[in-house]
Amino acid sequence: MNLLERLLAARAVRTLGATLVAAVALGACVAPGTPPAPASSATSAAPAMPGGDRDAHGCLPSAGYQWCARTARCERPWELAKQLGIAAEGVSAYCAAPR
Repeated sequence: MNLLERLLAARAVRTLGATLVAAVALGACVAPGTPPAPASSATSAAPAMPGGDRDAHGCLPSAGYQWCARTARCERPWELAKQLGIAAEGVSAYCAAPR
C-alpha cells in the first residue's frame, strides 16, 4: 500500500467513526420519552357527541330545533315562520301559547 492509499483509508475510517458518533448522538435526542399517564375518567369529561345536546323535550338545539308548546313538536323557528307566514320574531310568542 502506498502513502496515498493509506491516507485515503485513514480518512475513510475517521469519516465512518464521525458518522457513527453523530448517529448515536442524534438517536439519543429523538428517543421516545415516558408515555403520558392515561387520564382517569374522574378527572376528564367525555367529549360531547354530535347531536348529543338534546333538551328536556328531546329537541336538538345544535340543529336549530326548539320546543313549540302549541304544536307539541320540536320546530325550527325559521321554518315554522315560513310555514305560518309570520315574522321569525313572532315564533316565540306563537309557540309560548299552548293549544
